[in-house]
Amino acid sequence: MLLLILILLAVGGGLLTLLIKLLKKPIKWIFKLLLHALFGYIFLFIFNFAGAWFGVSLELNWLNAIVSGVFGIPGVVVLLVLKYIL
Repeated sequence: MLLLILILLAVGGGLLTLLIKLLKKPIKWIFKLLLHALFGYIFLFIFNFAGAWFGVSLELNWLNAIVSGVFGIPGVVVLLVLKYIL
């Protein structure tokens, strides 16, 4: 009985290690995307504050935050073009 428990713990530990190795990169990418979205959200907040003087603003939502966080200033320009032209 003890041998069976030890074998099950060893197999379970091995499977857990394999699962962690398989999910390490996707979790890293998701964390990086969320971090960029947070920086994009902060950038959009500052942009809206400064853009209020010129009458230019963008909505503060996660899609705009991801676009501005991943693509930077060109992403914000594209968002402005899409908002005011379309």
